[in-house]
Amino acid sequence: MAAVLEFAEVTVRKGRATLLDSVDWTVEEDERWVVLGPNGAGKTTLLQVASAQLHPTTGVAGILEEVLGTVDVFELRPRIGLTSAALAERVPRGELVRDVVVSAGYGVVGRWREEYDEQDHARAAELLEELGVKHLADRTFGTLSEGERKRVQIARALMTDPELLLLDEPAAGLDLGGREDLVSTLSVLAHDADSPATVLVSHHVEEIPPGFTHALLLKQGRVVAAGLLDHVLTEEHLSETFGMPLVLQHVAGRWNARRRQRRTPVGGVD
Repeated sequence: MAAVLEFAEVTVRKGRATLLDSVDWTVEEDERWVVLGPNGAGKTTLLQVASAQLHPTTGVAGILEEVLGTVDVFELRPRIGLTSAALAERVPRGELVRDVVVSAGYGVVGRWREEYDEQDHARAAELLEELGVKHLADRTFGTLSEGERKRVQIARALMTDPELLLLDEPAAGLDLGGREDLVSTLSVLAHDADSPATVLVSHHVEEIPPGFTHALLLKQGRVVAAGLLDHVLTEEHLSETFGMPLVLQHVAGRWNARRRQRRTPVGGVD
């Protein structure tokens, strides 16, 4: 099985700050990874390197059997599907949903003079239907709810049949219903053997869709643990990652975590 990501001692520094510190990580083409960690752990920076948006300061980042720094990133990036808050902010609010999706074929945000054939438009319509938002095709992006925008972004990310799908906090800003709808959608993609290798960044174990296979835990730019989900996602590893004692539960394919409460001695005196 070919590796779609191979990081060796990847370090990213900005000024005096070290955002990623000697990260070793390999993602195979049939794997679905979740990257977990607190704010400032380096999760978004990791995805910026994985999406060929950012070069490491030191170390080697292999992406789709190419080495970052020795390849034209403008040829590499179309092979990667990406959703992020930063990308969503660049989408014109007056853009039609169907154009938001189809324009991924040229790697642009906002239709201009580029031309698309019937096959392109059919592919966009198919993806919108798969993501449950085909009825929004003629709506403008700015009129959508946050949950609807997330689904449209995922459809866009899949438009070019990418070899790698990167999802940067796709459930951020969603209410409970929106989050559960999105998790269900991502679970369907995860179980589809034809879906690309996927990396999902999140703060919350509750957002891990059933069907995801591996986990990477980050803290202050360093890897706490990485590997099979059931081996990595433990109370010990999670508590170390988030810097507090946590209770972890896995019920009916879903995870949840909460802070471990200290026991109060009899008489109420600690």
